[in-house]
Amino acid sequence: MRRKWISFPRVEGEASRQAHADLPAGTYERELGKEGFYGPSTQMHHRHAPTAWSRFEGSLRPRAFDTARLTEPRASPWEATLLFSNAHLQFRHWRTDRAMDHLARNGDGDELLFVHEGSGRLFCDYGHLEIRDGDYVMLPRGTMWRLEPKETVAMLLIEATNDSYQLPEKGIVGEHAPFDAAILAVPALDEAFRAQQDEVEWRVTIKRRGALSVQTFPFNPLDAVGWHGSLMPARLNWRDLRPLMSHRAHLPPSAHTTFVCARFVVCTFCPRPIESDPGALKVPFFHNNDDYDELIFYHRGEFFSRDNIHPGMITLHPGGFTHGPHPRAFRTGAAAARKETDEVAVMIDARDALDVAPLPDRVEWLGYVDSWKEA
Repeated sequence: MRRKWISFPRVEGEASRQAHADLPAGTYERELGKEGFYGPSTQMHHRHAPTAWSRFEGSLRPRAFDTARLTEPRASPWEATLLFSNAHLQFRHWRTDRAMDHLARNGDGDELLFVHEGSGRLFCDYGHLEIRDGDYVMLPRGTMWRLEPKETVAMLLIEATNDSYQLPEKGIVGEHAPFDAAILAVPALDEAFRAQQDEVEWRVTIKRRGALSVQTFPFNPLDAVGWHGSLMPARLNWRDLRPLMSHRAHLPPSAHTTFVCARFVVCTFCPRPIESDPGALKVPFFHNNDDYDELIFYHRGEFFSRDNIHPGMITLHPGGFTHGPHPRAFRTGAAAARKETDEVAVMIDARDALDVAPLPDRVEWLGYVDSWKEA
């Protein structure tokens, strides 16, 4: 078992002895940390809310985007709208209402699909997989696949460029939290898969180093009759997660990590009881996430630390400034007015700064930076 030497943080002035709980009266806690929420940290106690700015100038500002305004269906995942990227990550949004007439193959990295709306049938080298809203589908690099929507589908495409998705180290909570790997579903070589095999011409559109190449076959290349091995796509729905929680202290987002890459992590926020201890914070603590850019996609429900955010929206908090709950959400938490959360959201913590792609008018909510001001 891994061990850790006993060590004691230094305490200066008027401070609580437990992070995120029993704050000195009338103070606001701010966490300064290294490596996101995975490294050493210090909790400061302030007289004023660390987000109570009167003006915010420059490119570092918090930003918000609304994918509900991306309404045009696209026939191919390679036509999906690029939203954010860096050398290790591409984050795209795809809306489609028709069966793909070709196969897609990503040669640049593993692809993680998150289905925001709709349902359908996904066919790939490994077989057939039914998908629905709330599903993650991890496709290993090089997997050939296509989608047959049963209705309009909107999804995120999260590419781990030149990297692979893995599961987080679960440590002392064991292998069955926050989900048992036995819950993962894999494609099946079933009747639906066999029925789609034919001897007509099919194209495979391959993305490699950002460029597209096309292979043409006189038959459907999804013609496997069997396979065995340990590399395969996997499906996980947020409804399968049993989030870690503590009734006495608010846990950081890292407790909700679902997938891990070398330079970013994917976390999932699911409904859960809110902390019941009288002294515990009931909303996320104010924090500096100086080593990571924080990206959150709001899938459903009401996000308990934000106002004026609806499903389909995305917030981007670049590393380098303090952020945290909106004032009304903070007051609601302080009053213990809610007993459980109802939001579902996908969060990415990216170790390298994210670039925002050029987007259509009105996709970005320019007033988001002012949403921390008291009404």
